[in-house]
Amino acid sequence: MKMCFIATMSAIALRLACLGDPPPQETAFPLTNAETGRVGSGLTLPAVAARVDEPVVDASGMVRYAIRSPYQQGQTTVRFLAPPEGASGAEHRFLFVLPVEPGAANRYGDGLLEVLQHRLHIRHHLVVVAPSFSDWPWYADHPTNALIRQETYLLKTILPLADRLYPTPHPRRLLLGFSKSGWGAMTLILRHPDLFDAACVWDAPLMMDQPGRYNSGPIFHTQENFDRYRVSRLLRENAGAFRAVQRIGLMGCCNFGDHMRQTHDLLDRLGIPHVYIDRTRKTHAWDSGWVEDAVDQLVAMAGSSSSHPPGPGPGVRR
Repeated sequence: MKMCFIATMSAIALRLACLGDPPPQETAFPLTNAETGRVGSGLTLPAVAARVDEPVVDASGMVRYAIRSPYQQGQTTVRFLAPPEGASGAEHRFLFVLPVEPGAANRYGDGLLEVLQHRLHIRHHLVVVAPSFSDWPWYADHPTNALIRQETYLLKTILPLADRLYPTPHPRRLLLGFSKSGWGAMTLILRHPDLFDAACVWDAPLMMDQPGRYNSGPIFHTQENFDRYRVSRLLRENAGAFRAVQRIGLMGCCNFGDHMRQTHDLLDRLGIPHVYIDRTRKTHAWDSGWVEDAVDQLVAMAGSSSSHPPGPGPGVRR
């Protein structure tokens, strides 16, 4: 079974779009299900804007790809973790564990290892996706440097790769982040509410009003570009898309408690239902004990069916 899985991953890798190809086009790409051997139904899937190397699979079942995307400087990686039985359901739920550091740095721990340690991918039947970035990840596109297009990289390289490896007609995508990547989780769902189902943020500087701190200056570059991603502005402009169902979770009050409380207050004023947990005082790191609760909250918000459960109202504390 494992050899079949690796062989199928290799075949997929060889058929992915290469760096330097024309702009990605929508292409029909029937994929073989590694677990059952059945051929997919010819889903229309986007091309992957990257050169993708052969996969490396470790003893835990984690699959690692080295990739070269036109939207990043040099080589980056993306790791996948799926339940042992695979992800053969009619609909896959993807959990995107967003990094807070560039490359393979892990001063603040490793979110994917936390998911593995708590077996959350098995408990909730999740396909977990953990990309890396060549620069400090703020999940924004630089206004002039084409090799620092972090949002585009995620949308045109990472998401299409996940969709090709685990094809499903109705992918459900969850975002998990803290600090920088908590900012990223929030801006991604606010800017792309049609692509992402729910986001959980732990201890993040969500009320930043200008670039510069926490290595953000070289990514946003200008105030004008920063304002395109400014969380407070995005919440006010896009509130209507988030009032019907609960899709946002706020947790933790370690380094950025004031930011989290101000965001909670703004969500309440805007009438946006959300989970708010302000009692979680843990170290500002992936491995301080908050990931399990955050993933449980995400899955609860996303629900177990293709439709979101109704939100219980603004400012729900748990």
